[in-house]
Amino acid sequence: MNNENVTTVNELFLLGFPGLGGFRFFLFILILSLCTVAVFLDVMIIILVSTRESLQSPMYLFLRNFLFSEMCSVMVIVPNMLRIIWKDGATISVTGCIAQSYLFVSSGTTECYFLTAMSYDRYLAICKPLHYNSIMGHTLQYFIVLFCWMLGFLLTLITLGFLALLKFCDRYIIDHYFCDLAPFIDIACSDTSGLQIDTFVLSVPMVAIPFLLTVVSYVCISVVILRMPSIGSRKKAFSTCSTHLLVVSIFFGAGLINYFTPVRGRSVAINKMLSVIFTVVTPLFSPIIYSLRNQDMRTVIVSYIRWQK
Repeated sequence: MNNENVTTVNELFLLGFPGLGGFRFFLFILILSLCTVAVFLDVMIIILVSTRESLQSPMYLFLRNFLFSEMCSVMVIVPNMLRIIWKDGATISVTGCIAQSYLFVSSGTTECYFLTAMSYDRYLAICKPLHYNSIMGHTLQYFIVLFCWMLGFLLTLITLGFLALLKFCDRYIIDHYFCDLAPFIDIACSDTSGLQIDTFVLSVPMVAIPFLLTVVSYVCISVVILRMPSIGSRKKAFSTCSTHLLVVSIFFGAGLINYFTPVRGRSVAINKMLSVIFTVVTPLFSPIIYSLRNQDMRTVIVSYIRWQK
């Protein structure tokens, strides 16, 4: 392409959800309500886990960080999403779009790592109970937390570098409600082959390895549980990891369907709907599930409500 005859644009237009008509206000209120509830529950659980002595185990340390990274992911997407819905589309600077892509991918990767850390914690608690305290000491706990945050944001710096090199010319409309990588790359007029290779290669340490480690952990857990002599022991062991297993299934299931299934033959509307489920609905499930299905959390919440009365 002859760069001398090309005008580089510095603003992009996010199309959002065109053609909503009168449904636009309803969608705005719905998304706002879901986001508000999700953030409120995340903050409530983070505060409870941070202040209650009965919730000071490694599992809840990882949970607190997972919910915080999930909340960061929501706050990166939803406020601008609401602006786009309200205005029926809105502009965003190329720099802002790059920042949104980087922060969304980084926080999502960090969530994957914390889910894997929680799976490893459950593996140690059930498969190696006699060695749990000696292995999962304070040093290892805080090393895992630091490792998850640093790796989640450092790995994606490579992607950030490629994104910063992108140029946008005559095609400046993104048919989406946020700067997701695929539609963002599609409208670039510069060479994107390096970025496409980068995203493919980094998907291994960012998604594939955490997912496989989580699966392996639960396969080992299942084998140990099935070998337990009594039904009561099996139920007790399963109850300690069932909540986390449900969250893992929802998170990875929604992510795999949204990003790792063939997009050919899927309409833009379906792609947006799957993205809404992953970016707005899925983050609501995690705090609800931990609030309602986790016995320790239920006990603390009930005691807090009674204390308030």
